[in-house]
This record gives sequence, C-alpha cells and structure tokens, in this order.
Amino acid sequence: MTTSIFVNLPVSDLEASKAFYTALGYTINPNFTDETAACVVFSDTIYTMLLTHDKFSQFTKQPIADTHNSTAAIVALSADSREAVDALATKALEAGGTETYDAQDLGFMYSRAFRDLDGHHWEVFWMDQAAAQDGPPAS
Repeated sequence: MTTSIFVNLPVSDLEASKAFYTALGYTINPNFTDETAACVVFSDTIYTMLLTHDKFSQFTKQPIADTHNSTAAIVALSADSREAVDALATKALEAGGTETYDAQDLGFMYSRAFRDLDGHHWEVFWMDQAAAQDGPPAS
C-alpha cells in the first residue's frame, strides 16, 4: 500500500486560499471540497486540506495557532531543479505569500521559503542526490 500525506491547515478565507494554491500551479480535488474544506493536490500521494477554522476545530481540542506570529510546522516540498524552486517561490510571492528568508545555497542543496496567506511556513528545495551523499556531516 502506498502511503499518502494529507496536511490539514486552518485558513481564514477558504476562497482566497484556494486561489493562492491554484496560482502556484496546484489543482483542487472537487471530490473532497465543499464550503468548509478544499483538497489541494500536490501529487498522487501528497495533499493539503484547507479547512475553515470551524471545520479545523472539529479535529482538535487545542486552540488554532496564530501562524502569522509563530511557526507551528515547516512543510517542505522537493523540486526537480533550482529553477523550479525559484519558479514556485516567485509564484507564491506574486500570489500574496511572504518570503520567510533569503534563498539558501549549500551547493548540493538549494532552498527558498515562504508563508502562505494564513502564515503557514512552506519550504521548497532541490537537492543534488549524488553530491548530498558526499555533503557535510550532520551537526
């Protein structure tokens, strides 16, 4: 069985969030979308469920984090090239996202990060797998 990942994110404006993610080139799966939720398709096995605050609150007893002022998680997506990293980050910024930090170039890995309209922290990276095996030791 293939494992799929569904990242559930609370959003304050579902329609604006759907527009943001479709501007990045992703699609919305209508089978898992209604007035309280939208399923963003990243790949055959990776999805993000955008949930209104009321809907998200049905799944947790804890308060919803204010991700404009704190980081609850960093969701990282791989890309096929440095150019693809830049293209996705640029689309995110043009769609209203904010840059989290400047591009990081470690030679064998290149990344950029942004926050979506609700402050959720995303990172997109490219890694040269062959060079990474000879990369610096973990600290």
